[in-house]
Amino acid sequence: MHSSSIRDACFRGCCPAPILCLLESESPTSKSTASTTASRYIFVEAAASSLYPNTQFTNHESLPALHESFSNFTRAFPNYSRTDEPDHIRAQEYNHLTLCNHVCLDYIGHGLFSHAQHQSHSKKALDASSSSSPPPSPQFPEAPNFRITYKSVNLNSQILYGGQESEIESKLRIRIMAFMNISQVDYTMVFTANQSSAFKLLAECYPFQSNRNLLMVYDYENEAVEVMAESSKKKGARIMSAQFSWPNLSIQSRKLRKMIMKSRNKGLFVFPLQSRMTGSRYSYQWMSTAQENGWHVLLDACALGPKDMDTLGLSLFKPDFVICSFYKVFGEDPSGFGCLFVKKSSASILKDSTTATSIGIVSLVAASRTSQFLEEQESTDMEIEPRVKFDPRQDDLAMLHSFSDQLYVQQRSGETSKSHEIEEVSTKQKIISCSESMESEDDLAVPQSFSGSLSFQQKSGENSKSRESEEASVKQKAVSFSETMGLETPFESARFKYPDGSINGSSEIECRGLDHADSLGLMLISNRARYLINWLVNALMSLQHPHSESGHPLVRIYGPKINFDRGPAMAFNVFDWKGEKIDPSIVQKLADRKNISLSSGVLHHICFSDKDEEAREKALERRRIEVEGMVITKKGQIPVVTAALAFLTNFEDIYRLWAFVSRFLDADFVEKERWRYTALNQKKVEV
Repeated sequence: MHSSSIRDACFRGCCPAPILCLLESESPTSKSTASTTASRYIFVEAAASSLYPNTQFTNHESLPALHESFSNFTRAFPNYSRTDEPDHIRAQEYNHLTLCNHVCLDYIGHGLFSHAQHQSHSKKALDASSSSSPPPSPQFPEAPNFRITYKSVNLNSQILYGGQESEIESKLRIRIMAFMNISQVDYTMVFTANQSSAFKLLAECYPFQSNRNLLMVYDYENEAVEVMAESSKKKGARIMSAQFSWPNLSIQSRKLRKMIMKSRNKGLFVFPLQSRMTGSRYSYQWMSTAQENGWHVLLDACALGPKDMDTLGLSLFKPDFVICSFYKVFGEDPSGFGCLFVKKSSASILKDSTTATSIGIVSLVAASRTSQFLEEQESTDMEIEPRVKFDPRQDDLAMLHSFSDQLYVQQRSGETSKSHEIEEVSTKQKIISCSESMESEDDLAVPQSFSGSLSFQQKSGENSKSRESEEASVKQKAVSFSETMGLETPFESARFKYPDGSINGSSEIECRGLDHADSLGLMLISNRARYLINWLVNALMSLQHPHSESGHPLVRIYGPKINFDRGPAMAFNVFDWKGEKIDPSIVQKLADRKNISLSSGVLHHICFSDKDEEAREKALERRRIEVEGMVITKKGQIPVVTAALAFLTNFEDIYRLWAFVSRFLDADFVEKERWRYTALNQKKVEV
């Protein structure tokens, strides 16, 4: 990744609002802060009025129709019409979502290929198999499929000496590093079987014997991170975690800072930048604070959205390690692989491990055209999410508790180059101070801005002079960029140059899923997601049980509510008219019957400052939680339903989720669905 000016850095997300930094460089701080506060207030007001103002819906039949809701939505967010390019891409390349009437709110990360691309290859494979002539040899531009083969190799050896790469592996590595905006000069990329394998592999090779601490920042249970914690614990590591304040789930800043600064022997700091479950965003400064206090930093980029790696803040705070993962086709094929990026200057700290030779380093090999589509595809054990599957033999609510595992993916990460460290230290401090000006002492967790990025070319092995000259050019662009930001106009996507001179890998590899994200750019994708997720939050909060003495809301959202800087993911629970929580697995399964795919998970490390709130959650979860002051001595856990928006998500998707959840306003909805299911005796459907 490449350095740029402080002004460019602030535009790309290290500060709460891109325009703020430009104003601060040319105007008094008070004026710029007031302007930013006003713009955010206007956005929140618009989100609140995107439905009927101050309207509570107590009956699912009283909800406005789709076209009426969309009309209100576009009046509240007129710039949404400028983000319609994903709708055209969806219609042309992902028509299976419309044909199957499928709402996908459980895919996290990046799809490599489009459904149309996948179907085109499938047709060619079938044609080849039906002809008498042998099928042509696989050529990757025509065959967007691969299989995974495991390597028996040590991580250190793989990083230092590499190995013979298949053609597909080489092309995908180049394409992915360009998409992730990670320099091949500064980082080495290793393919792993999945995200969990990447975490475990790093844990096995990291020197926890000397660097004793593993400090993680997650407000939810992450299977891959738990695998890392278990492996590191066996090596004598001390496991620590950030705590999160109830109810907005922001980081308890003082406690985390104390752990970073006071811990002896330091160790590995695992940081995700945002929660893939609640949508909470965290400040870049935590990475800098950890680095300055002797920690090695692992950036978990699996929850970052498309093009988030283009933010310059990530190119200044150089993590030692980055983990992300990719899946094949959105809404259809979640199999894929994980990626572990190791900073070359940090590779020497990793130690050889006999167990790490069989943990999940893989090679990608071309899949036979015929076998790929005529035989069942080999599973790759990607990130597993609980999914809804029905068993017609079950005629009790217990049937709503059976799970089938399905593979799901998460993605993204970010880094920079090794050179210019002295120059970038001062720039980093400026960004931190800019971020600190917007933070209070009790809330360091300034959200990463969800705004646009400046286009630039990623060039492998750029020298100092070329970077300085590029910086000058970017500075000039930044001055005029404020008008663009004010209009929230979609910005042209970044175009990357490959070693062979091709742009966006056009002559190297065709990954239409990544190409689509590149063509849309960070600004369009982030603006579109901001409009949709805030409307959905507002819509769900407008649902309230009728005739309830205490006015029980139907839905409780955990983490950020309507917020300009919230991420495109949301954790929530549904409650009945008595105020009792409906099992998240039931909500998830009933949604699946409506062709709406949701995920579920467990929030944890929550600190309640209000004992009444804590007692309420304790009763709802029937868990014993001991409290000492304001700190939970036993880890608090809250099972939740989660919905995550992708760049292909449209308004109809979130409207359908709202309409589905509103059905729980009927006190007998769950019981009716159980008997309806039993009466129909419908067959199990794999989604």
